[in-house]
Amino acid sequence: MFVDTHAHTYAEAFAEDRDQSIERALENGVKKILLPNIDLESLPGLLQLQEKYPDICYPMIGLHPCDVKPDTYETVLKTLKQELDSKPSKYIAIGETGIDLYWDKSTQEAQIEALEIQVQWCKETLKPIVLHARESLEVLIEVLSRPKNKGIRGVFHCFTGTFAQAQQIIAMGFDIGIGGVLTFKKSSLVEVIEKLPLDHIILETDSPYLAPTPYRGKRNESAYIPIIAQKLAEIKGISIEEVAKCTTENAERIFFKS
Repeated sequence: MFVDTHAHTYAEAFAEDRDQSIERALENGVKKILLPNIDLESLPGLLQLQEKYPDICYPMIGLHPCDVKPDTYETVLKTLKQELDSKPSKYIAIGETGIDLYWDKSTQEAQIEALEIQVQWCKETLKPIVLHARESLEVLIEVLSRPKNKGIRGVFHCFTGTFAQAQQIIAMGFDIGIGGVLTFKKSSLVEVIEKLPLDHIILETDSPYLAPTPYRGKRNESAYIPIIAQKLAEIKGISIEEVAKCTTENAERIFFKS
C-alpha cells in the first residue's frame, strides 16, 4: 500500500477525469491521497472530494505562500481558522504553507508572518504542518528555528535541497517529502537520498505538477506514486515492497497518529 501525501486532485486540471484518476491510483496501490489546501477558493472543491471519498481523500487546511497577499492574508487566515475551529477533527494537517521566493520575493515578510500564524495553529491543535519551500529552504529553516516556532512537526514537501539541509530538517523533527523530481535525469536529489534514512522519507506527487519520468511535462496524478517508489527502491538497493511499507508507516505516523 502507498500513500500520496501531497496531491491537488481537486484542482481544475482533473475536471474531466477526477474519479478515474482516483480509480487509477487505487489500482496502483495508492490507498490514501492527502489533499493540501491553497486558499479560500480551493476549500469547497477539496471538501467535496473528501466527502465523496472519505476513506481515500484526507483534507488539510492552510494558505499557500504564493497566495499570501499583504493586504488580505490576515482576513483570509481568520476565515480559515474559523473553519478549522468549527471542524477540528476533519483536517489532518495545516497546509500547504511555507515560503516561496521563486515567484515573488517582495511578499517575503508577509509570507513569514502568515506562516508563523499557521505555526501557532499547529501548536494549538497538535496537527502536523506541510511546508512549501521553493528557493527558500534556508529562510524557512531559519524561521522555524526561532524559539517561538519550535516544537512543531510536519513535512518539508517537494524537498530538493542538500544533504546538510535535510539533516537540519530531520534534526528539527520534520520529515522529507519526495516526489517526481527524484526520477529526473541528472537529479541532484539522488545523491542526497542515498544518504538519508528511509524512516524520515514520505512519498508524494504534488499532482498535477512535477510528473515523474517518463511523464515529465505532462499532468501528474497519484497513480504515478509507484514510479517514484521504484526509483527510491533502486537508490536504496531494496525492494519496492519495503519502500511501500516504510513510507506508508512514516505517513501514518506523521498524519494519523497524535
